[in-house]
Amino acid sequence: MPGVPPEAFDFTLTAPQWLLAGTVAFVMGVSKTGIPGLGILAVTVFAMIMPAKDSVGAMLPMLLVGDVFAVSYYHRRADWKQLRRVLPPAAVGIVAGYFVMKIISDEVLKRVIGGIVVLLLAMQLLRDLEVYADERVPHHWLFAWSLGTLAGLVTMMSNAAGPIIIVFLLAMRLDRFQFIGTIAWYFLILNSFKVPFSMDLGLMTRASFLFDLKLAPVILLGAWAGLYAPRWIPEKPFRYTIMALAAAAAVKLLAFG
Repeated sequence: MPGVPPEAFDFTLTAPQWLLAGTVAFVMGVSKTGIPGLGILAVTVFAMIMPAKDSVGAMLPMLLVGDVFAVSYYHRRADWKQLRRVLPPAAVGIVAGYFVMKIISDEVLKRVIGGIVVLLLAMQLLRDLEVYADERVPHHWLFAWSLGTLAGLVTMMSNAAGPIIIVFLLAMRLDRFQFIGTIAWYFLILNSFKVPFSMDLGLMTRASFLFDLKLAPVILLGAWAGLYAPRWIPEKPFRYTIMALAAAAAVKLLAFG
């Protein structure tokens, strides 16, 4: 029935599924400290190997593990002026997403996630191609409220708001460390705010928490690697590989659910 989280899924995965989950958990950690935006791969992969609503709830504690690590390292780098612009509308978006999650079915949510990922990957490409809007636009309050509300809605429904806040912060022209530090605080606050809503929806369960515990060390390893990733791996080829994989997974969700 729409709006009722499936209770039968017990997070028992096959060996290939565990390998896939561990890989994307590592990438999720890297995205928190080194290359923001890579976590979008986890959204699509987890929605493929488990029911969509379970995947949203299972990812939240994992994201918080990475958020805490990132904030502990970059806690003095945040631009709080920009955070104050986007956090209130994001909270509004989360509340709206909470009510949508009450009525949306798992099959529809899978396709919504696929569509969101395709849209956000397109935003990432525009970012990489340096396609920017009129310079006056980013400083208008409507820009912050539009992107902030959309980010809150998307993160509540699919944990995929990274590219949206990336577009906003790129428009603010922060330096690299301010950029990562601001994102770290942004998602720690937002993901913490989402916890009671996710619990009320039944998206976070004992089984999902045990699943998260098994992957937490891999996320921390990825977060540690993310601190050094730019030295080891050329950023653009790595990011485009991840984006291509995420796009393929998103198309699968759109086409087949």
